[in-house]
Amino acid sequence: MGFFGIYFLNAAHPKGINWATGPFLFGQGDPISRGGAHTHNLHPARPAMTELPIIRISASTETQDALVVSCFPSTGMVSSIVAHFLIEQLELEFVGGIRHSELPALCLVKDGEPMPPIRFYAGDPICNIEHCDRVVLIVSEMQIENTLCLPLTEALLEWSKRARIGGGVLIDAFSIEEEEEGEEQLVGVGATAFSREMLGEMEVPLLPQAILGGMTGVLLGEGRRRGLDMMAILVGAEPKMPDARAAAKIIGALDKLLPNIDLDPAPLLEAAERHESELKGMMSSQLTKAPRSSDTSGMFA
Repeated sequence: MGFFGIYFLNAAHPKGINWATGPFLFGQGDPISRGGAHTHNLHPARPAMTELPIIRISASTETQDALVVSCFPSTGMVSSIVAHFLIEQLELEFVGGIRHSELPALCLVKDGEPMPPIRFYAGDPICNIEHCDRVVLIVSEMQIENTLCLPLTEALLEWSKRARIGGGVLIDAFSIEEEEEGEEQLVGVGATAFSREMLGEMEVPLLPQAILGGMTGVLLGEGRRRGLDMMAILVGAEPKMPDARAAAKIIGALDKLLPNIDLDPAPLLEAAERHESELKGMMSSQLTKAPRSSDTSGMFA
């Protein structure tokens, strides 16, 4: 069993319409191996994969058989809204983060406390996957560069193996136009037959055809190759502003895995809109732009 996380760059509409544009990456090649002193390489040298990110989790955190919910940046800030809602609703606690030289040189500040760009939260809500009795949530508001997608995927999968994670859900979104808003816009992708069955039980239709890039594409591709039970749930969202209503659709689907989530539409949407407002405030109160070099003075309030 394994882990998964997510960042959605590209997708194709189930009807064949392109939903988003951008670079597409499933991975990088391995470094060229060289023989003895007299061996000649007939192909151009390829750079080695970036050093793996370092994952630091509190030693007291129980992770065995946990369900991982991964929320990397997405269209309409849907993943971030979902993550903040789950942290509050499931009473998850901050337990660690990820370090790497290619991550943005900044920290997020919440109630005067500095936080890493990629954060882990954990708790013990009830979930409906066999043997699962706890949740680990991964969240970041910072976009992950394409060159870091494969190293970060490798680090997360290695960590999930050591942590004996039970399974995972990737949360993401894709852009929709106003004329498409009335159509079915909640879809899923499963890395294994079991995860596709789970999506069926959750009444999430499978995405018939698409191109997935970034963290979503790399993690799902690796999940299929390694036989890990991963699923991605994606929703159509407004690309120009935080979309709390799209996030509410994701939260409604997750209720089938996490029954502690209240399905009453009114308070659920109210909470999603509150988190949307908080995220807008965080973005508008940026004190300085993220530095491009080793300067670490950039801050978010």
